[in-house]
Amino acid sequence: MNRWIQTYGAHYRALFSLGFPIVVGQLGVIILGFADTLMIGHHSTPELGAASFVNNMFNLCIIFSTGFSYGLTPVVGSLYGRGQLAEAGSALRASLVANTLVALLEMVVMAALYFNIERLGQPEELVPLIKPYYLVLLVSLLFVMLFNAFKQFTDGITDTRTAMWILLGGNALNIAGNYVLINGKLGLPELGLLGAGLSTLLSRVMMVVVFAAIVLRARRFRRYRVGLLRGPWPVTMFKRLNGLGWPVGLQMGMETASFSLSVIMVGWLGTVALASHQIMLTISQFTFMMYYGMGAAVAVRVSNFHGVGDRTNVRRVANAGFHLILAMAVVLTGIVFVCRYSVGGWFTENAEVSRWIPALFVPFLIYQFGDGLQITFANALRGVSDVRPMMFIAFVAYFVISLPAGYLFAFVLDWDLVGIWMAFPFGLTTAGILFWARFRRRTSLGR
Repeated sequence: MNRWIQTYGAHYRALFSLGFPIVVGQLGVIILGFADTLMIGHHSTPELGAASFVNNMFNLCIIFSTGFSYGLTPVVGSLYGRGQLAEAGSALRASLVANTLVALLEMVVMAALYFNIERLGQPEELVPLIKPYYLVLLVSLLFVMLFNAFKQFTDGITDTRTAMWILLGGNALNIAGNYVLINGKLGLPELGLLGAGLSTLLSRVMMVVVFAAIVLRARRFRRYRVGLLRGPWPVTMFKRLNGLGWPVGLQMGMETASFSLSVIMVGWLGTVALASHQIMLTISQFTFMMYYGMGAAVAVRVSNFHGVGDRTNVRRVANAGFHLILAMAVVLTGIVFVCRYSVGGWFTENAEVSRWIPALFVPFLIYQFGDGLQITFANALRGVSDVRPMMFIAFVAYFVISLPAGYLFAFVLDWDLVGIWMAFPFGLTTAGILFWARFRRRTSLGR
């Protein structure tokens, strides 16, 4: 035990110190997801079903966007570890431009999907609710990407508290806006689901404005602003960020696709299935986002040690991160499992929806180990900038295994919505094992 503490004790403390603000920020996102689903679900079940479809489509974009922006973390983390602060600011400038271009590309793709919504087999009564909400979230994509650039920069220099406070403030604004706009308070019209979308857009704009003001004016960022605002355009850095960002974005995008594209199959089962799926996704975000907060800390710490060539501590950080995420999994899944029979009633008065929820907890509990494993070692691979193989691993795990398994279980074996969810443990565990094996090989060779 003493040897264990000597090996990992300092890493546990450092990861907790670095990761706690990220986890708190992610907790704010989780609370926002709960609040959105609660407010929309209690307003009407059809709106909850429409929100399920649209949110899943945009979650695919947002997770890809987050993954793309993660390319900045190992770059800034290595520069910070070597004391090259102006160069880190230059990396932020390149990231802001790269993220803007990716956001515009995503908006074009999602606009094309908008004009084909009727062809995706969703319940006809939901289409008039889906379309206006979809358009508002489409506009907000640009601000998601700009926020991600600032957040990954500050995380990379180990300043995780700034993003935490901005996220918490933005989420509080969003929840307040939901209450006013969904229900028509303070003399404003009752907008329902559209009001939730407008509130989301406003909060995302304000978070970017506040983050930019802090980075451009705060004294602690003065040395970084030299690279951010002056000097030649960082062509090499722009290419490097794209080289790192696209593989990570595609890996995370394919992971999310195993959930988000499944919503199309869920829609074939009807409005009640869509509403149930949205509630369970909201619950699953409770664990996933908190794991990913600690995973982000793993990526930062790994990149710091990788930048100075300390391969031993690179591996120890990854192992320590996995230990912490497993401990989180035991606590968090225990909490939600105890509440499994009452969860549905939190979000809707529809008894049929509530009856679906407890059965979905079985696959949810099964995939927690695989989810923690793939989050830890995907972030560890990001930290050592070994991101290209992650695309191929994700393709196999999520497109070759998870999505086909969901169709098999749901429609061939007639397990319905539970069958779609039973596919997730197969994809996530496969990805986790392959990421772990790749990280072991990469760090043992010391390349």
